Amino acid sequence: MSVEPAETWIFGYGSLMWSPGFPFAESRRAKLTGFHRAFCVYSIHYRGTERRPGLVLGLDRGGACEGIAFRIAPEARRATLAYLRARELIYGVYREALVPIALAHTESEPPRTVWATAYIAERCHPAYAGCLPLAREALLIRRSIGQGGTNLDYLLSTRGHLLDLGIREPRLERLIALTGTGRTRQAGAHSNAPRSVALARAWAEKPTRRPRTVRDNRFGYRAKLAGL
Repeated sequence: MSVEPAETWIFGYGSLMWSPGFPFAESRRAKLTGFHRAFCVYSIHYRGTERRPGLVLGLDRGGACEGIAFRIAPEARRATLAYLRARELIYGVYREALVPIALAHTESEPPRTVWATAYIAERCHPAYAGCLPLAREALLIRRSIGQGGTNLDYLLSTRGHLLDLGIREPRLERLIALTGTGRTRQAGAHSNAPRSVALARAWAEKPTRRPRTVRDNRFGYRAKLAGL
């Protein structure tokens, strides 16, 4: 029989940080150990298409990840989890897990560890991209547009909210430099900023070579995406 935690916390590391989509009673900076934030999931709907797949974030094995923890009121628990499952589990590339996270201290509360719901990248799913070369990540991100807006907006919003929390990630900064948007102001998650749309469309028109090999390729679908 499963045991529910005394409190309900949700750990956000990507778009949940700026667009949670659910009411919450409290938000705190938090750290998850054992997983890191990575552009390891192909997006063919929200930030790309089947022809021009983008990349979105997932929690992948190893390292640590800092983000935002949201505490949910008891009466909102069922509705919040139903919403998140409809949002995150629709394609099966994420799996829901209860993980221990360390909440940062505040003026009124010391640091403590709580159990939180998080959505982890499923490595067995064909849309799992793995650890692509940084240049490949930049190419996919800067040319891709989906139902949720440009992949560049997604990247810049992630960087902007991490900076607001005082979190710097060298790999993410290098990725931004490679996309050529290092001096572009932060864009909202759903803003479709004209500059990022123009950049994505310009890059989409550039011809790209098909790679000779696809690293960690176990699925024909993954090979097709990597070759676009």
